[in-house]
Amino acid sequence: MEAGAEDGERRLADFYNRRAASGADHPPSLHRVEQRRRFIALLKSEGRHSVLEIGAGTGLDGLQFVQAGIHYTGVDLAEGQVRRARARRLDVSVASARSLPFPDGSFPAMWCMSTLLHIPARDLDAVLAELVRVCAPGALIAVGLWSGNDEAELNPEDDVVPRFFCRRTDATVREVFGRHGTIEDFATWPEGTGTESGPGGGYWTQHYQFLVLRTP
Repeated sequence: MEAGAEDGERRLADFYNRRAASGADHPPSLHRVEQRRRFIALLKSEGRHSVLEIGAGTGLDGLQFVQAGIHYTGVDLAEGQVRRARARRLDVSVASARSLPFPDGSFPAMWCMSTLLHIPARDLDAVLAELVRVCAPGALIAVGLWSGNDEAELNPEDDVVPRFFCRRTDATVREVFGRHGTIEDFATWPEGTGTESGPGGGYWTQHYQFLVLRTP
C-alpha cells in the first residue's frame, strides 16, 4: 500500500476508534433501512445465504443479516468498532478494502455503506477490482455513498481527526462502477436533513446514492 493511502487509512481508523470509544451507535436512516430490507429479500430470492460487509462499523447492519438467516462476515479498519461488533457475536475482523484476506470468489453477496467515499478517485477502480475478486461470478454488491460534485477534501465538520471524502456525481458513480459489472439498481434520496440519523445542513447538502452491482 502506498504511504499516502496507508496514512489516510490510519487517520480514518483513528476517527472511528474515537467514535467507538464514545459508546454511541449511529443507526441508518429509514431510507437505508428499507434498502437493506429489500437487499436481504433479493438475496433470499436468489438463494444467496452469505454476505461480506465492507465497513462493518459496530455491527448494526450485520445483526440484521444474521437475524434474517444469512451467514455474515464483516471487515472494518477500526479495531474499536471491530471489538464492539464482536461483542454482538458477529464475525468481524480488522482489514482494508484495498487488500481483503479472503480467497477469490468467496462470497455470493457484499454490503458496503458509506465506506467507498473515503477512497480517492485514483484508487477507486483498484479497490472495486479487489471487491469483485472476493465475490463469486454473478454476485450482488450493494453500495451506499454520499453524492457530491467530484470533490475530494477533508470533512470541515470533523474535529481532531478530519476524514477524507471523495464525493461523486451520479454520472461518475455510474461510469466507474459500471466498469466492474452491471448496475441493476440505482436510487438516490435526500438524507442528513437533521430528521434522520445523518448530520444536518452544512457540508452534508447532497443526496445519498444506493446501487446494486452484479459482478461479471
